[in-house]
Amino acid sequence: MGRITRVTSEIRERLAGQHVLLTGVTGFVGEALLHLLLTEVPDVRLSVLVRPKGSTSGTDRIAKLLAKPIFETVADAQVNVVEGDLSDPPALPDDLDAVVHSAGDVSFDPPVDEGFVTNVVGVRELLKRVEETGRDIHYLHVSTAYVSGRRRGHIPEGPVDHAVDVEAELTWGLAQRAAVEERSRGVEVISRLRKQAEREHGRAGLMTAAAAAEEARKKWVKDELVRLGTERARSLGWTDCYTFTKALGERVVEAHAARGNRATIYRPAIIESALTRPHPGWIEGFKMAEPLILAYGRGELPLFPAAADTAIDIVPVDHVVASIVACLAHPPAHGDPAYFHLASGDRNPVTFGMLYETVRAYFSKEPFAAGDRGAARLPEWTFPGGASVERVMATGEKVHKIADTLLGLAPRSDRTRGWARDLDRQGRRLKFLRRYLDLYKEYAQADLRFVDANTLALYRSLSPADQETFAFDTGVIDWHEYLHDIHVPSVTKPVRELDELRKLRKKPVPGRMPRISATSPTEEKRVAAFFDLDGTLMSSNVIETYLWLRLGELSGTKKAAEIARMAGKVPKYVWADRAERSSLLRTVYKEYAGARLSDLDGIVDEHLTTHILGRLAPDAVRRIREHRAAGHLTVLVTGAIRPLTRPLLPLFDHIEAADLAVDDRGYCTGHLAASPLVGESRGSFVREWSRREGISTADCFAYADSHSDLPLLAAVGHPVAVRPDVPLFRHAKKSHWAIVDWESPGHASRTLDPAGLRR
Repeated sequence: MGRITRVTSEIRERLAGQHVLLTGVTGFVGEALLHLLLTEVPDVRLSVLVRPKGSTSGTDRIAKLLAKPIFETVADAQVNVVEGDLSDPPALPDDLDAVVHSAGDVSFDPPVDEGFVTNVVGVRELLKRVEETGRDIHYLHVSTAYVSGRRRGHIPEGPVDHAVDVEAELTWGLAQRAAVEERSRGVEVISRLRKQAEREHGRAGLMTAAAAAEEARKKWVKDELVRLGTERARSLGWTDCYTFTKALGERVVEAHAARGNRATIYRPAIIESALTRPHPGWIEGFKMAEPLILAYGRGELPLFPAAADTAIDIVPVDHVVASIVACLAHPPAHGDPAYFHLASGDRNPVTFGMLYETVRAYFSKEPFAAGDRGAARLPEWTFPGGASVERVMATGEKVHKIADTLLGLAPRSDRTRGWARDLDRQGRRLKFLRRYLDLYKEYAQADLRFVDANTLALYRSLSPADQETFAFDTGVIDWHEYLHDIHVPSVTKPVRELDELRKLRKKPVPGRMPRISATSPTEEKRVAAFFDLDGTLMSSNVIETYLWLRLGELSGTKKAAEIARMAGKVPKYVWADRAERSSLLRTVYKEYAGARLSDLDGIVDEHLTTHILGRLAPDAVRRIREHRAAGHLTVLVTGAIRPLTRPLLPLFDHIEAADLAVDDRGYCTGHLAASPLVGESRGSFVREWSRREGISTADCFAYADSHSDLPLLAAVGHPVAVRPDVPLFRHAKKSHWAIVDWESPGHASRTLDPAGLRR
């Protein structure tokens, strides 16, 4: 059998024996570059700078990287790992010949300080280490073609024309987090956030509202840092913080070159999946176009602020890394930095119109399924322009805000929760559209042509063998074939697979209650299940249950008067309930003043027991019995007065209810014997009662219906929202809690006078 010989490669020969350090190899471009060097330039010696991530060392991260399928063909890959972070890199190997720096923050909208740390400080500190070696090292810096900013027309391969003071901007950018953190604690911001949190979460308790206010403050800090970065960038002529800080990073590289060093500044356009290698369509993670492609295929991207004839400058990742290797093999002269664009828009452009037609053709042939409704409906783009798109978006956001306000006033029902579900879905779609329209608007409306004369000249200087092995002439790419047959199928494949898994998966999902596991009498682990009463076990409220007790004692005309009197107080009760649930309970329970407590017990025992038990949701009773059969303790936690819980004694091991205060004759005073158990006090009760019983709350269950019960549900490991109100419904969906409907029995009477009917 003949010996297989490798075709002669000038690039391979130029790099043979060189020691090259790579950064960013755990990223998309870095991984592709590492693969290309290992497979096509095996005689190069490679070191990689990788930071530990959590408890995983840099060495272990590279071991996991090399275990990926694309590296299966690379036998005995030898890669030296240098562990460290770019913000403070360690000393570099003392025999380096070249460094390829592809690490960086690729988010368009990072918090401004993070953008500066990654894209400016990281470059500066790495170059300090390069210069400390004292060697003639070729430094290749991977930037982006979009450092050109908000310019228009042809962009040459050369330094970006600007006079920004890098050190001044860097000092400003790094100082912003401390400044914004201080502003976030100012009275204007924290007062507004506190009031908003108390409006939304006050019924659950002030500490719950305080936690929400602090989360809102942290989000405000992040959003403000993003906003500052974007606004400062645009005030100086860049699209966003990413391109702004990348441009300043280039200035650091140019200063390094000016000190007599070799430096190449390499600028790719929008990097997408591979054309041919490691295999067609290879991609890691979502890049710029993927969220838009997927959203369009699902029918969720009805518009976009681009003109049909505007170019979207995309390049396959294998072209990118092939041209990087070619640049690496052809270092520039000392003190004279080289510039290369890897782009397609000048010689072989893809327009947004072409992209739309190709993606639409693909999904028309291979549609996403829209649940049980068949194929997702594809929007038709008319490319009305950025101003029209903004008007449509602004109108949609205003309508959604009004609808959300009205929803908060709607009574609790299955229909209301359905409206909330639909409105939340629409809200997520609007947020998605707003985020991506704001992020991509500048790019979608940019009229840029990145000149790639230097890159094309480099490619044409290569031998025919190297042109084949290290192909990067974007002028010959068939974009329809690439997009329709390679790129879009590759980015949709994992989504389709995930959709199939979701259909088949058996694990609990929101809407399905957690399973109950029986405990053996010999087990030390004990479990409790906590239940709310009104709205959870039965559809009742404190006003209704008061009338059950009161109307049975009155004659016909007095009954009507009492109902009218209580009806007149409903606005007062609603206001008290919205302010704080304990206020409602105290207000209603004042109506019991003068009643003898023993008489209340007698009314319940003689006239209301059957009614109360008949009002219990059958599924609720079944669930209680399942817990008891499993050996779990069952606990009722309610704000209802204790007499009303007497019929439920056989179902529960412990009942925590409201006790009416009585005088020395046994008559109710109109006050409670202790503060009502509502909001955060319920969570505290669960934790303390469980501690006394030797029970871990992580093993416990809780069932409740109201947002005011959020602390109760959050206190256990298995929370279940039962016919929840809209705020709790939204929290449960966000937290992946079980959500169930326990319907009242169809035969149950809704009379306000069950005791009177039985007399």
